[in-house]
Amino acid sequence: MTDKERLAWAYLSRVVEPPCPTLARLVDAVGPIEAAGMVRSGGVDVDLRDRTLARRDLDCAAEDLETLDRRGGRLVTPVDDEWPTLAFRAFESEKAQKRPGGWAPLVLWVLGPQRLDEVAMRAAAIVGTRAATSYGEHVAADLASGLVERDVAVVSGGAFGIDGAAHRAALAAEGCTVAVLAGGVDVFYPSGHSALLHRIASAGLIVSEYAPGIRPARHRFLTRNRLVAVLSGATVVVEAGLRSGAANTAAWAEALGRVRCAVPGPVTSAASAGCHALLRSGAQLVSRSDEIVEIVGRMGELAEDPVHPQTPLDQLTDAERVVFEAMPGRGVATVEQIGVNAAMPPQRVLGPLAMLELAGLISRVDGGWQLVRKPSGT
Repeated sequence: MTDKERLAWAYLSRVVEPPCPTLARLVDAVGPIEAAGMVRSGGVDVDLRDRTLARRDLDCAAEDLETLDRRGGRLVTPVDDEWPTLAFRAFESEKAQKRPGGWAPLVLWVLGPQRLDEVAMRAAAIVGTRAATSYGEHVAADLASGLVERDVAVVSGGAFGIDGAAHRAALAAEGCTVAVLAGGVDVFYPSGHSALLHRIASAGLIVSEYAPGIRPARHRFLTRNRLVAVLSGATVVVEAGLRSGAANTAAWAEALGRVRCAVPGPVTSAASAGCHALLRSGAQLVSRSDEIVEIVGRMGELAEDPVHPQTPLDQLTDAERVVFEAMPGRGVATVEQIGVNAAMPPQRVLGPLAMLELAGLISRVDGGWQLVRKPSGT
């Protein structure tokens, strides 16, 4: 990319509030340099002229790029190899474009050593309420650490609560985590997470479609949520109210053809009400990181079967189980009595009885059989 092209992309990034499909189509048709010139002169269609009128004379491209360079960042555009082309094809769907703002970003401002296209190939979003409970933060951290151990990047929004718990756990496990911001990459928000976001920028990725210096705003958080969803194979909501940014991100995931997941919580917890609503509307219930890996992982990479408690009874054959259950709870029974209880002839009871004795479940007493009782506490 030439310096002129880079300046043009930077100018176009700020000149309109993203996303702007009419501007993207213009750039596709004539290239960034000519498109920037047309916007500056007002030589564009009425819709685009109206959308760019307030900012077209505000050319901060050189200063924005200097700020980015000073922080060791880069401007990633659709012509760069790092552009997540495959992930962003989801914006071409009719369902995505029916939602307001359902379009791909024009450019992305990026900090961090990871490649965005590679991260987007194997990532899951973990999102949730800022007012998280200890249960929610514990689950978010457990899921995040389990995901990065399986080389799945954790994407979130850098906020307090669930987002922060997921980011911190991913970093603690020395994995990759991505924070998608609702303002410029030089405006770390919330300020209380400045140190955390600096750590993410040094080990993972900080991503924004907003030029440096642009402050976060409510509508920008809602716009940002579509990027959290599209960069992830699945969006996992850990805790959320009925109306929340996390629920909005899950709605974007559905529109973009991604998998929606939710973690159930106590039915008495308002913090989990949004998760339960998602589950009723068809979201997948998840409780372990392996279940998320099964969704976002490679073909054939399935979650392992959960470990179940093992008892001696699990190893019995059907006949041995029937005979065991025919034993009296107390006292001694003869072979004939056991056969009656099991509805089996006596000669067919003898073999299972011998195997149950070997397993230490019954014992022979005075010509009959009785259950072996374990001492309490064992």
